[in-house]
Amino acid sequence: MGMSFLDDLFSLKGKVAMVTGASSGIGRAMALALARGGASVVHVARGEDALKAAVAEVCAIGGQAAYAVGDLSRLNALPDLVTASRAFFGPPDILVNAAGVNPRKPWQEVTEEVWRQTLELNLGTPFFLAKLLIPNMQKKRWGRIINIASLQSVRAFPNGLPYGTSKGGLIQLTRSMAEAWSGNASGITCNAIAPGFFKTGLTTPLFKDNKVIDALARQTIIGRNGIVEDLDGLTVFLSSSASGYITGQTIFLDGGWSAK
Repeated sequence: MGMSFLDDLFSLKGKVAMVTGASSGIGRAMALALARGGASVVHVARGEDALKAAVAEVCAIGGQAAYAVGDLSRLNALPDLVTASRAFFGPPDILVNAAGVNPRKPWQEVTEEVWRQTLELNLGTPFFLAKLLIPNMQKKRWGRIINIASLQSVRAFPNGLPYGTSKGGLIQLTRSMAEAWSGNASGITCNAIAPGFFKTGLTTPLFKDNKVIDALARQTIIGRNGIVEDLDGLTVFLSSSASGYITGQTIFLDGGWSAK
């Protein structure tokens, strides 16, 4: 009885997930967690070799996975990317918007081009990609959208002007998506995860300095920085039936950093 109760709540069997930025870091870890939960997962990013490795990792544990190569920063390329992704397992029930860029430049070096690229990929793509997937979720009366926010959604960090702006906007985008799509018993929820410091491609420069790393760990309540396995539980929860009455929320997966 216990296992069937948990399966009903948390199993992703029969669901299709599309994960952007799935070739590395947080996106790759979340894609693996979804596959382990039973979903068929389409990994989307620019780098084909890294995508192949991520898909091989899923297949090695008996999961269902495929990949589609595309530049997510080009909004006019998104319809073709969605068409390519649907070809593997059908229309996605779950969308994880993990693709992002952090230019890490002092304000004097933030050009119009840097600003536009950061805002477009981090804030524009999550909306326009979801917009393409929503009609099928509405037909099925079931869907899960998970955006990836940041500590910089609520705190200003050095050299983070365009990135912090985009991630602050993402919290409001998540609320606005919920307002647009979660009503009338649609079965669709839109939430965000705001990770603390995890060692990923985006944060590699920080992790080269032990003093910085130790200082970041002390800033948490738990006393350590994140490891990608810390994403597993929340990823599955927000993608499953268990979270059906939660929408428009941003959950900080940060060891208590934002509470301190």
